[in-house]
Amino acid sequence: MSKVCQITGKRVMFGNNVSHAMNKTRRRFDINIIKKRFFLPEEDRWITLHVSTSALKTINKKGITAVVKEARSKGLIK
Repeated sequence: MSKVCQITGKRVMFGNNVSHAMNKTRRRFDINIIKKRFFLPEEDRWITLHVSTSALKTINKKGITAVVKEARSKGLIK
């Protein structure tokens, strides 16, 4: 599973670990992705999405139907 949110499109970011002596080594900032099942009442079926926790808050606010419709128009999900 790639670390990409299917709703927001958020991805892994890269940066530096910086020590007290200002030595810099590359590091990776992973995003908080979870696998979650949602029921779409209009289509009468379940879908499984890999979403970030910030996308879950968006789904709770707008509703799964509106969020999936918007993501499909952007081409993030089929």
